[in-house]
Amino acid sequence: MTLRYPSVQCFKFHCRPLQRSTEAIVLPAASCESLVADSLRSLFWPLLETPSLSKERFPAVFSNLKTQTYHDPSARGVGSHAIRCLDWNPLGTLIASGSADRTLRVWNPDRPVVRYSTELKGHDSSIEKVAFNPVKDAELASLSADGVLKLWDVRTKTCTSEVKGLGSAVSLAWHPDGDGIIVGNKTDNLFLIDPVQAKVVAEYAQDVQTNEIAFCWSGKRIFVSTGEGRVKILSYPDLQPVFQCGWEDKPLTLNGHTSSCLSLALQPTARYLASGGSDSIISLWDTRDWLCQRTLIDMTGPVRNISFSWDGMYVVGGSDEGNGLEIAHVETGEYVHSVKSQAPSPVVAWHPTKYQLAYTDFGGLKIIGIDSDRKHGS
Repeated sequence: MTLRYPSVQCFKFHCRPLQRSTEAIVLPAASCESLVADSLRSLFWPLLETPSLSKERFPAVFSNLKTQTYHDPSARGVGSHAIRCLDWNPLGTLIASGSADRTLRVWNPDRPVVRYSTELKGHDSSIEKVAFNPVKDAELASLSADGVLKLWDVRTKTCTSEVKGLGSAVSLAWHPDGDGIIVGNKTDNLFLIDPVQAKVVAEYAQDVQTNEIAFCWSGKRIFVSTGEGRVKILSYPDLQPVFQCGWEDKPLTLNGHTSSCLSLALQPTARYLASGGSDSIISLWDTRDWLCQRTLIDMTGPVRNISFSWDGMYVVGGSDEGNGLEIAHVETGEYVHSVKSQAPSPVVAWHPTKYQLAYTDFGGLKIIGIDSDRKHGS
C-alpha cells in the first residue's frame, strides 16, 4: 500500500517536521514518529518516578497492589449515579469523574472520603466527558449531553466560562498545547472551540457520527472513530484527510471493526493507536505503516473506553457488559493480569506517571495501587 505522506509530526514532544513532501511515497519501515518518540523516551523516562515493569514481572507486582474505593453518599449503584467518564490531571494529583445524574466531582486520590473531594455544580444533563487541560493542572473541561461545555478552575471551584448549543454532545478532546478543544455530537458535527474566548471558531459537518476524538501529540492531526467502524486521520485545524491510498487520492481510513468504532487512545510513545469497537475488539495500529498489528479479543461487550499505561507497555479496555478488566501487554498482545469487579467497568484510566489504574465498578470509582509508592525494577 502506498501512502501520500505530507509531513511527520505525530510524536508527543514538539519538534520541527522531519520530512515534507507532496509526492506519494512508501512509508518507511521505521517512521519518524516512533524514532523520535523512542529517543525522547530514553531522555525523559529517567525523570519519572516509576520504572517500567517487564511483562514477566508485571503480574506479580500488580496483583499485590491494593484497591481503594471512593465513597460518594449520593451514589445509587449502577443506575442514575453511574460514572460515565474519568480523567487524571497532568501530574496525577487529581482525578475527575462525571456521572449520569449530573454530578461532577474532583477527587484527591490519597483521600477517598467524599468530604475531601470537590463537587462542581452547574450542569443540567448527564455528563458525557471530562478532560483536564494538558498544560494547566487545575483547569477542567466538562461536557454534558445537552451540548454544554464548561471550563472550571478546580482550585476555586468556579466555572470560568461555558459554550452552549453543541447539540447532543458525545466527544471531547483538548489540543496538546491546551489552546483548543474539539467537541463532537450525535448529528455528525465537529466543533473547534477557543477555550480563552469561550466560543466556537469553526464547525465541520461529517458524513458519519463521531464517537471519539484523539489528537496526535504534535497537535497537527486528529484521529476520529466513526459509527461505520472506521478511524479517520484528519489534519488540524482544517480537518482534511492526511493520507491517501495509492494514486487515486482516496482518503486512508483504518478499517478494523465490523460495527461501530467507539473508542480511541494513542500510546504515550506514539507507536500504536488503539481503537475499540462494539464488536468487542481492540485493534492496535502501528503508526509507522498504519497496519493493524494485533487485535485483543477477550473483551465482553462493546469497548467503551481504552487506556494505555504511562509507559505505553500495557493497555486495558472498559465495557458495560461482563465483569472485570483484562490488562494486555501491547507488544505481544498477551493478557498479563485480570482485575475482578462486581459489575461491568465501562470507564478506565491509567495514571499519567504510575502503575495506578482507575476504573468504575458498580457505578463508583476505584483505583488500584493508590497506596503503593514503592519503586520496582523493570
